[in-house]
Amino acid sequence: MAEITTALSEQLFPLLQQERLVLLSTVDPATGAPQTRAISWVYAPEPGRLRFAVDRKSSILSHVKAQPKVTAAFFGAGRIHVVSGSARIVREELAEVPLELACLDIGIEEVRDGLFHGARIAAEPVLEKTYDERAASKLDDQVFAAMKKA
Repeated sequence: MAEITTALSEQLFPLLQQERLVLLSTVDPATGAPQTRAISWVYAPEPGRLRFAVDRKSSILSHVKAQPKVTAAFFGAGRIHVVSGSARIVREELAEVPLELACLDIGIEEVRDGLFHGARIAAEPVLEKTYDERAASKLDDQVFAAMKKA
């Protein structure tokens, strides 16, 4: 049985100090069904917490308000890591960012290996921005700076 922990390990924590593709699952209160979205403005301010930013019009916000239990999955170190916990809204509006974004935290309650036994991820997905690379980099820098201040 895979080891389950309540915080990011020394190996995983550095992976979430930079932009990374994360699949965030919330519960849709209207249907009770899980809903998964890809997000990339995510980082770990400490091993027991993830912080992320989303558009203020995103259904993620209403889902978290109704049911804070969430799951975030990401690729790293040849595995798929699944982080479960309770999300809370840190800021309804992130200042100093040209978009209308909210900032949320996940208090980590469980970290587990989500890949089946006997397998390893040979190549992680690579996220490619499809708009102006310079503008994307500037926006990412602004968002991460605002998240760190929140």
